[in-house]
Amino acid sequence: MNFLSKLIVSSLAVMITAYLLKGVQIDSVFTAILVAAVLSLLNSIVKPILVILTIPITILTLGVFLLIINAAMILLAGEIVTGFKVDGFWTAFFFSIILSFINAVFHGLARKENDTRE
Repeated sequence: MNFLSKLIVSSLAVMITAYLLKGVQIDSVFTAILVAAVLSLLNSIVKPILVILTIPITILTLGVFLLIINAAMILLAGEIVTGFKVDGFWTAFFFSIILSFINAVFHGLARKENDTRE
């Protein structure tokens, strides 16, 4: 799947997750696309740095601390993108879990569809 299709799938997942979870507001479809792009950038640039810096606590918590890093990425995206509002840490925490699940389902479906075409 190329970047544009991944971005569209991720923005759809952001819209669905915001619809399912109270405390998250998205103004428009363009905002959802922007949130997906910003999350993609944050997850590829900032998150690896945070993961490396927090290796000891991640090992100590058996990887659960990575969920806190994911919530921090959602909160940071909420600060960067106007029109995307997350009410608090726990909302961002559950948003990141639900978003990861929906993204995995969508990308799995897209991968399965690509496998049947070949």
